[in-house]
Amino acid sequence: MASSLSVSSIFYHVLILLFLSPTCLSNNLAAKHSYSASHRHRSHHHSSMSTTKLNQAYVALQAWKRVIYSDPKNYTTNWVGPSVCSYTGIYCSPPPYDPKIKVVSGIDLNHADIAGFLPDELGLLSDLALIHLNSNRFCGIIPQTFDNLTLLYELDLSNNRFVGPFPTVVLSLPTLHFLDLRYNEFEGSLPTELFNKNLDAIFINNNRFTNAIPATSGGGSASVLVIANNNIGGCLPISIANFANTLEELLLINTSLTGCLPPQIGYLYKLRVLDVSSNKLIGPIPYSVAGLAHLEQLNMAHNKLSGIVPEGVCILPSLANFTFSYNFFCEEEGICSNLTAKGIVFDDRRNCLPDKSLQRSKKECDNALEHPVDCFADYFIGGSFGGPAALAPAIVPATTPMLPPSPSPSYL
Repeated sequence: MASSLSVSSIFYHVLILLFLSPTCLSNNLAAKHSYSASHRHRSHHHSSMSTTKLNQAYVALQAWKRVIYSDPKNYTTNWVGPSVCSYTGIYCSPPPYDPKIKVVSGIDLNHADIAGFLPDELGLLSDLALIHLNSNRFCGIIPQTFDNLTLLYELDLSNNRFVGPFPTVVLSLPTLHFLDLRYNEFEGSLPTELFNKNLDAIFINNNRFTNAIPATSGGGSASVLVIANNNIGGCLPISIANFANTLEELLLINTSLTGCLPPQIGYLYKLRVLDVSSNKLIGPIPYSVAGLAHLEQLNMAHNKLSGIVPEGVCILPSLANFTFSYNFFCEEEGICSNLTAKGIVFDDRRNCLPDKSLQRSKKECDNALEHPVDCFADYFIGGSFGGPAALAPAIVPATTPMLPPSPSPSYL
């Protein structure tokens, strides 16, 4: 998602907002005095600053070129000489603080298949608004000098070979809104600050992250959160409710989640996609899920969930796809037993549903019925985590008309 945004749209969004600042308005008024001596002085100043910025960019990009070991598509062949704005994959534009100069504001080397690493000198490119390095063979760690990239709005390092712990330097970037680290080799714990930061989209799937999803006390702002295919473990914290006002897509596929789904999952009233498949979840579907009026796709397959499939979920007004196969559900309430009649694509195989085909054996089902799960009595719901959001339910607005369901996300 993040990587699909065009260079021009990002620049427009970032630069227009920042141009409206009082400082820039003052500069624009001052520029009207075009024949004054002070204007001539400023013109010289602008030229000098632009030259300095581009010289720094030349140093940074040449340092990067020296540690690129394979470039089969010849992206960096023309990275020669000081005219950095003509380099392939390098984009220049005026920065938000001075419309009269030109700086390197974007790098787009998506699908270049380049092998190498990121040198410290990239921190000299302090005016970058976006970095797109999707689908290359970059390796190593993310330089700490990235903390100089204070205008960076979008960072896509997906599908590379980066290693090490979560690159916490990205959390220091004040204007970062899109973060895509999927398909790398990052490992260790996820920092709590990641879920408190003002990000629109977080893609960290298909890495080697471990330990539980941390509880947070602040309010998350992401509309898309994809953590799938990591060995996270633990329970989904009840502080997931902190994302109630923004979260639209939550993908937790194959993250080794355990325990019961917390009822706070139903506070995420803007959710359109919820996928918790291929985990170790137990217990019933929280009835609070019946309040997710915008939900289009719900996937709970390949867990150890049990009990009744509640009708409140099956009659959700926007639901288009409901997959709950490979669990231990013993009853489909009301219309849930005939979702075809509602035009909902569903999969209820390998459960314990009477009169349905392709179900589990009687022995498997009897064993599950002999050991019912009481999430309140036997387990921590959401683990031993919590935050202010867990104390009271969010206010859920009335159902509003929805657009036709969107196709399945292709983040994974």
